[in-house]
Amino acid sequence: QVLLVESGGGLVEPGGSLRLSCSMSGRIFSIHTVAWYRQVPGNQRELVALFTSGAGTNYADSVKGRFTISRDAAKNTVYLQMNSLKLEDTAVYYCNAPLWGYDYWGQGTQVTVSS
Repeated sequence: QVLLVESGGGLVEPGGSLRLSCSMSGRIFSIHTVAWYRQVPGNQRELVALFTSGAGTNYADSVKGRFTISRDAAKNTVYLQMNSLKLEDTAVYYCNAPLWGYDYWGQGTQVTVSS
């Protein structure tokens, strides 16, 4: 079992920054890949950023150069630093950890970019 809890969402103006956190607990020693997804109502959930231990990171083209995913193993936490936010970044952001063929998800945190 793995439990993921996101935090850090909120309202921010265009050009602003937010840092999302995903606190992990449970069998996290077996997790090698963690990811952030986002979803807008009516759309499919899309991959934003991926972190794989020993293999680096990957980002959606729409966020490259603006978002950074990182993992603090000592704190059992994954972060998503979001800079230069745009209106189109507005979505619910979810933390994801695939493990042994099963996808674990957090409850999501709302990010709203608005002037």
